[in-house]
Amino acid sequence: MADHTLRARPWAATRADPRTAVRTAVIWDALDALVAELSRAADRAVLDVVDVGGGTGGFAVPLAELGHRVTVVEPSPDALAALQRRAAEAGVADRVQGRQGDAATLADVVPAASADLVLCHGVLEYVDDPAAAVATALGVLRPGGIASLLASQRLGAVLGRALAGRFTEARHLLEDPAGRCGDSDPVPRRFDAESLLALLAGRPYRVRLVHGVRLVTDLLPGALVDGDPDTARALLALERAAAEDPRLSAIAAQVHVAVQTPPVAVQTPPVAVQTPPVAVQTPPA
Repeated sequence: MADHTLRARPWAATRADPRTAVRTAVIWDALDALVAELSRAADRAVLDVVDVGGGTGGFAVPLAELGHRVTVVEPSPDALAALQRRAAEAGVADRVQGRQGDAATLADVVPAASADLVLCHGVLEYVDDPAAAVATALGVLRPGGIASLLASQRLGAVLGRALAGRFTEARHLLEDPAGRCGDSDPVPRRFDAESLLALLAGRPYRVRLVHGVRLVTDLLPGALVDGDPDTARALLALERAAAEDPRLSAIAAQVHVAVQTPPVAVQTPPVAVQTPPVAVQTPPA
């Protein structure tokens, strides 16, 4: 059996400063556990990962540093060029490939049932058809694969606007069906856990996790978050604890959902039942 021991987490090394880690550590905590589990289930140390809208490789390169093969599907040529430079600097250019495309064209650039893990982070807010984007993402997963969905959350945005004194925008966000603060809002839609999972309606899946990301970090002045390391360390501990509390997760800046597709169903061949012939006695004439 292959060795699936989780290697030293490169993101922990590159983000050892808690002032930086506080913005991403909760997501990485979840991904670390899911990746290790997928490796054990597949009996493979190397997984195939697809990062939809992965930009310059904030998630792709650390996953490649763990030894996994990562395909980033990204519409921006400039972002793809920066991705390749970043991968080369990290020594993982052979494990990271960029494909120009987006959520709508994902099936054209990534074969069906070819990935163990699909990341769809910060994408569903902007696509024309979020349900179709999720369906396409699930389509590139192997049986038993996991999709990680991360999106802006409505109530977190409401709280942020209210604390900034932008009360009219906060009310609009609260009442608008798409979770927007007005026509000038650059984000076309926002979600909560329920509306994110509703995108999967009618499809078989198992919810692996639902949690909030960045409860208070986005509400604080940057000088406080990026200042004293001890303060940032305490903030990180708070964010990790808040992510596990569903009452607080609902008002975080982002909602993170991971779902798993069903494993291959074991088909039991039918057993042929032999019915012995029935002897028919014909009475003598």
